[in-house]
Amino acid sequence: MEFNPVNQQNLPQQIAEQIRTAIAKGTLNAGDRLPTEEELARRYQVSRPTIREALKRLAAQHLIHSKRGPSGGTFISRPNIDELGEAFSSSTRLLVSLDSFSVDEIIQCRLELEQLCARLAANARSESDLERLEQALARQCETLEQPYNFCAADVAFHRALADASGNRLLSLLMYGVIEALQPSSNMIVFRYPQRELIVEQHRRLLNALQQRDADAALSSIADQVSTLSAQLDRAQREWRA
Repeated sequence: MEFNPVNQQNLPQQIAEQIRTAIAKGTLNAGDRLPTEEELARRYQVSRPTIREALKRLAAQHLIHSKRGPSGGTFISRPNIDELGEAFSSSTRLLVSLDSFSVDEIIQCRLELEQLCARLAANARSESDLERLEQALARQCETLEQPYNFCAADVAFHRALADASGNRLLSLLMYGVIEALQPSSNMIVFRYPQRELIVEQHRRLLNALQQRDADAALSSIADQVSTLSAQLDRAQREWRA
């Protein structure tokens, strides 16, 4: 990796960006050890505290990690799907809060991607996937009168469905879509408490996956997204009134 000179404005950010770019291009790979703070400071011609701040930024993004001991140092991290999913979900929630996407766009995206998840999961799901779905559904049944916990179980169910697809990239994308729609979904759960209907739709979906019936799984997803879309539309009309 080349260490290019940096100007004096926001040095830690510039250094972190150079290293992040090297990771993205494959110049630095998972497991590679970075030079020491002292060596990085010398190459960038900055102070060690500046290097330390740049490394903190990279660590906060889960791009690097440190090891102690004789063979220790700072290493490039191997990507973790769950951590990336949380970061992607956080960014998506922020964009939604700033009205970067319309509700219709989010619902359309969720319908298409979640139907793809269901179709793939009908063939790829494992017994452990079914167990996760069953556990999330059981928690929903137990929390019908606890809206916050019910919403958390709803998220767990849909994330389990995405993971059951067997496609990790699709799971990552679905994490963001699920979280993007979750604030609106939570509002619906509180405003229009049709939780028994949601549970019944999830139960039909789980049964379809257990039977490896892709058509029934797709139908269940379409019914649930249609229900949510109608509820959101109702809520928007009431707000305008």
